[in-house]
Amino acid sequence: MNNHGDYTNHLASETSPYLLQHAGNPVEWYPWGPEALERARLEHKPILLSVGYSACHWCHVMAHESFEDPETAALMNRLFINIKVDREERPDIDKIYQSAHSLLTRRPGGWPLTVFLTPDDQLPFFAGTYFPDEPRHGMPAFRELLQRISDYLAEHPDEIRSQNQSLVNALQSLQDSTAADSINALPLDSARQQLERNFDPRDGGFGEAPKFPHPTNIERLLRHWAGGATSSGQPDRRALHMATFTLEKMAHGGMFDQLGGGFCRYSVDNHWMIPHFEKMLYDNGALLALYAEAHAVTGSPLFERTCRQTANWVMRQMQAPQGGYYSSLDADSEGEEGRFYVWTPDEVQALLEADDYKLFARRYGLDRKANFEGKWHLHVYRSIAQLAEEYAREPAAVAQAINRARDTLFAAREQRIRPGRDDKVLTAWNGLMIRGMAIAGRHLGEPEWIASAERALDFIHGTLWQNGRLLATYKDGRAHLNAYLDDYVYLIDAILELLQARWRDGDLAFAIQLAEVVLAHFQDPAGGFFFTSDDHETLIQRPRPAHDEAIPSGNGIAARVLGRLGHLLGETRYLAAAENTLKSLWPGIESMPHGHASLLVALEESLFPFQSVIIRGTGPTMAAWHATAAQPYAPRRLTLAIPADATGLPGQLEARSPAADPVAYVCSGLNCSAPVTDLDAFEALLSETATPEIS
Repeated sequence: MNNHGDYTNHLASETSPYLLQHAGNPVEWYPWGPEALERARLEHKPILLSVGYSACHWCHVMAHESFEDPETAALMNRLFINIKVDREERPDIDKIYQSAHSLLTRRPGGWPLTVFLTPDDQLPFFAGTYFPDEPRHGMPAFRELLQRISDYLAEHPDEIRSQNQSLVNALQSLQDSTAADSINALPLDSARQQLERNFDPRDGGFGEAPKFPHPTNIERLLRHWAGGATSSGQPDRRALHMATFTLEKMAHGGMFDQLGGGFCRYSVDNHWMIPHFEKMLYDNGALLALYAEAHAVTGSPLFERTCRQTANWVMRQMQAPQGGYYSSLDADSEGEEGRFYVWTPDEVQALLEADDYKLFARRYGLDRKANFEGKWHLHVYRSIAQLAEEYAREPAAVAQAINRARDTLFAAREQRIRPGRDDKVLTAWNGLMIRGMAIAGRHLGEPEWIASAERALDFIHGTLWQNGRLLATYKDGRAHLNAYLDDYVYLIDAILELLQARWRDGDLAFAIQLAEVVLAHFQDPAGGFFFTSDDHETLIQRPRPAHDEAIPSGNGIAARVLGRLGHLLGETRYLAAAENTLKSLWPGIESMPHGHASLLVALEESLFPFQSVIIRGTGPTMAAWHATAAQPYAPRRLTLAIPADATGLPGQLEARSPAADPVAYVCSGLNCSAPVTDLDAFEALLSETATPEIS
């Protein structure tokens, strides 16, 4: 962003890279806080709330067109108190005002989010997203809109008060629901059918462009297949196909960085060809886990390669030296979206041997018309087998040539000016990536990935866990902001997955501490959990999120991890809280099951036997027992290999003593088998709940 001389506004001391990008704007921006809210009340000026994030392309466009413009800034400063919010640091504010936008406009929101609030109570009376500097696309110029909104507020205060009361009632009604007395499995089948109706049989995925990966929906289909027989008595192969076909199409598409690994946020077309080029940590954490699980099911080399490229990208570009994972990469570099990633045939031809170029061009479409603003963005058009047949070469030789070309282009691309990186560390998003690296490391046998996840957890524990509570964000030596429900429950989920990959003293105790804070400070007496703690700043709403968005519902993950901890420890409080969450949110689950896929995981694990496997022992035999239980895809199983010398174990784990070397304790639901000391008997016991064969 442009600075205007030495001027800085009230954002200069913030930690958010997004807010700091606006610190030199001529707009007198404030961060959300008492100073700005009190000034609005005292001066009786409406608030202009602008919400965005560092990697957001249209946020940058609006900033350049309007917030860097002295004339527009002068108007904003005269008419409004201007507050800038990073939605990644303050998802509480973003959730509330996105809901308000939807109620006011009858349209989904997005970023940048532009909302005008009354000065005394911060209630929104007008909302939109991006507004241009000149009238276009049926939208007014932003300057004109500012004046009209200011005039309308002055001339129609009674109408706005009436509208605000209606909005408050509507926001409350979003959360009002009658808890169910009981739960059942019907939503699991309903979600499966809804996903089939939305499935794109040609390109995979669900619905039309813009096409998002929807990891929770793919996970739902994988779990549905793994759950066993359909009404016909056969495994649901169609569910498996929808999941794996979608993963194949995404891995071959331009949404996946074919040279450097990692996924962009979404595709602007139905074919996964041209992405919105920003790369978000949360997408990649979820997708890394999914591809590893799909590889455990299918053995697909494509899924393994996608995992390896993504995990390597995470460790190379997204992990801080201190251990935490950074948040995102911009879509833009040098002022242009996608510039870092695209090529011309001439550029590629100059870098590759002639034979390698021919193969590479055929595989990635350089022999076709440009697909992105006169340039070429890599997208797989020809398989290795097709190229081998076309050029009468061995598939291994073709693959070798393609890999050689990819390595050459990657090295050349590394010399380009990179997209900006948002280097704040968010607790919740780190939880998602720790989980992804742990799952991928376990299924693919990669200790380096598990070690990466461990370093990130240690950073969060050492830096953002203070005085028995989590903080939400860290940058440049400063950790701050009360953590949200997502921070706690995503981190518990991550710890449980990391414990499945390897045991370490202290980690389970930390997960229990986090769970106790969730019960003490986030629980709704009616069931479920609020997004903010009971000692959080009071806002116009206290959301209780149930629906999955780009990231899973905090209530869905809370119900899952509390259920798992309850089974593991024999802790009935956790099991009751998980069940009450499902009952309290049941109306939404019933009405739109596929939109509540995270809650459906908890539902599945509540209704069907959840298997916990505890292995105690020492030495190399432990590794074989651990791999037998932990490496296959068994989504309703939690496996811990605890060394014989571990002491002070919580709950019922203390009774799982190392009587033999090794010994396994297998519980299905609340029923536990006798200790098992024979590997064949152990395998037979596990096979009773094994996932179907796909051959």
